[in-house]
Amino acid sequence: MPVDTVITGGTVVTDSTEFEASVAIDGEKIVAVGDKDTMPQAETIIDASGLYVMPGMIDAQTHVHDRSSIDTHETAGAAAAIGGITTYMDFSWMYVDHQPHKETQSLMEGIKAKQEKAENKAIVDYALHGGITHDTIDVINELEEAHEAGVTSFKMFTGGTFPVSNGLINLIMEKLGEIGGVGVFHTEDSSVCNYLTDRLKREDKSDPIYWAESRPDYAEAMAADAVLRLAQAHDAKYFGIHTTSRAAADVIDRYRNDGGLVRAETCTHYTIYDDSEFSRRGNLVKIAPPLRKADDVEAMFEYLEKGTLDLVSTDHCSYTRDKKEVENWWDSTSGANQLQTSFPVFYDEAVNNRGYDPSFVVRVMSTNIADTYGMPKKGTLDPGTDADVVLFDPSETYTIDPADNASSADFSIYEGRKITGRVKKTFVRGNLVADDGKIISEPGYGQFVSREIPTWGDK
Repeated sequence: MPVDTVITGGTVVTDSTEFEASVAIDGEKIVAVGDKDTMPQAETIIDASGLYVMPGMIDAQTHVHDRSSIDTHETAGAAAAIGGITTYMDFSWMYVDHQPHKETQSLMEGIKAKQEKAENKAIVDYALHGGITHDTIDVINELEEAHEAGVTSFKMFTGGTFPVSNGLINLIMEKLGEIGGVGVFHTEDSSVCNYLTDRLKREDKSDPIYWAESRPDYAEAMAADAVLRLAQAHDAKYFGIHTTSRAAADVIDRYRNDGGLVRAETCTHYTIYDDSEFSRRGNLVKIAPPLRKADDVEAMFEYLEKGTLDLVSTDHCSYTRDKKEVENWWDSTSGANQLQTSFPVFYDEAVNNRGYDPSFVVRVMSTNIADTYGMPKKGTLDPGTDADVVLFDPSETYTIDPADNASSADFSIYEGRKITGRVKKTFVRGNLVADDGKIISEPGYGQFVSREIPTWGDK
C-alpha cells in the first residue's frame, strides 16, 4: 500500500549535517529517509526543490492563555505553525491564571487547568512545565505524580512576583535528585532587584532604559550561582532559563565544567538586540530579564557554540501595544510575542549574518530541546519518530510586519526587520497544518506531549 506523503527534491537538515534526500511519511510517523528511487509509492508527492527539509522546531518556553499572554492555544498555535514550531512548552501555575491576587491551587490542579485550556484548541503539539510559584512544602509531595502525568520539569523564580525561597528550592532539588526531573530556574536576586527598583521609582527614572538598571546582570549571575550550588549538592538536573548575560553564562559554564547536571538556554531576542534597542522601541522590548550590552549578545553566541548554552527559546508572551507603551516602565507588561518570528529571525542572524550552518539552528532550536526535556519522538527526522517536518526556503527575503501576526498581539519587536529565510510548510505528526503562511488545520489537532524523565550525559 502507498504511504501518505513523500517529500522529494529537498535538502534534509539534521542537527549535524545536510544531504539531498527524500522523506516518506505514513500516518503520524516518518517511515523512510533516503534516495528518491528507494521511496515507497505515495498518495501525495511534495516537491521541495530549493527548500530545506527540517525537523519541526520546538519552543521550550511559551506563555499561553494566562496572566502573561492573551493568546489562546488556537492563536498561539497558529503563530507557532506559521513560524515552523511544531511543539511548544507552556507553563502551569499554582495561582489560578498565574494571577497573584487569585486563589492558590496545587501543582496538579494547575497542570490539569492548563490541559483543559488546550483541549480542542491546540493546533500544534504542546508540553507543560510545572510552575512552582507558591512557597509551600506540600508541593514536594506532588512531584512524583507530576512525573507520572508526563510533566518532568518544574520552573521556579528566585525573584519577581512569584519568588520561591532557597529553603524550598533546596528541598525540591533534593527530591528531583532522587526521581530525575529537571529544575528550571528564572534567576535574579530578589532583594537586589527590589531595592534597585524602589530607588529608581523614588528618583522618577521612568524611561525604559532604566528597566535594565533595575535588573542587573550580577543579580542574574549571583542567583544562578546560589541555585546551582543547591543542584550540585543533590546531584539534581539544573536548567537555566533565558540566560541573558556573559556574567550568568560564565557561572553556568563553571558548574558544567565541574561535572554538574547542568544545561541552559538563551532566547532569540538576547541574540539579536542589546539595550540600545530601548531608545528605538521603548517598552515594547521590556522583557524579563532585560536586554543587556552588545558584549552580552556576543557571549550568547560564544556559549551556544561552546555548548554551555544548549538551546534557544522565545519566552513568548502576548499583549497588545497599549499594555506596553505606558508612561512608566514599571507599569508596562513584560515580554513579547515571538512564536511566529523566532525561528526565521534566529536563522537569519545565525546563518546569514554570522556564518553558522543550518544544522546549528536545528540543533539549538529542535534536537537539543527534545533531548533536554525528554521528548524522544521529537526533534529529528529519524524513521519511527513523529513526522514533525518544516519546509524552509533559505532564499526568500521579506520584512517583518505585525499585520501578519496570527498571535493576538498587535506588535512585533522585530517590526521592520528585513530577513532572509521563510517557513513554507509545517507538518505536525504528518498533518499539514500551515501552508505558505496560512493555517489549514482545524484547532484541536495538537496533542499534549507526555514527557519522559530525561537522561543527561556529558553533553
